[in-house]
Amino acid sequence: MKNLLSSAAFLAFSTAAQAQSVIFGAGYADYSDSSSIDQAIFSLEYQHRPFHDATRFSAALGAALSVDEDGNTHIGAGVIGIYSFADRWFVEGSVMPGFYSEANELNDLGGSFEIRSLFGLGYTLNNGNDISLAVTHKSNASTQEENPGVNALLLRYHLNF
Repeated sequence: MKNLLSSAAFLAFSTAAQAQSVIFGAGYADYSDSSSIDQAIFSLEYQHRPFHDATRFSAALGAALSVDEDGNTHIGAGVIGIYSFADRWFVEGSVMPGFYSEANELNDLGGSFEIRSLFGLGYTLNNGNDISLAVTHKSNASTQEENPGVNALLLRYHLNF
């Protein structure tokens, strides 16, 4: 597990010079199964430069890693859309299928294939970086017999390049 986390962190930082942004997040995860353990969660995300850039909307590829207090981990990659409005404000959405590993069996999400979706609201700071508040949801989209899911609320800092 430590090798997986180290590799993901190395990948994110080694490609940061080409990235649109690296995003650091912290928040709280709420598992939907009543026997699960809700806890703090931390995230690291990489967003590449947009492959589509219009007046207010851009689309990019990215990857995300999240780890909670017990070590339950999700790593995924997918598509990110950002819509800018009202001067410095933006909304963000993404879908990132990936691999989930539970360190605590109480936080089993039904399988190792899980899809993380995100919806966020952000603001661009004077220094060109961003802050955002995002809600994420992870589930296996009913590809497994059980599909309890987990929601998280994250405060995020976007380091833009």
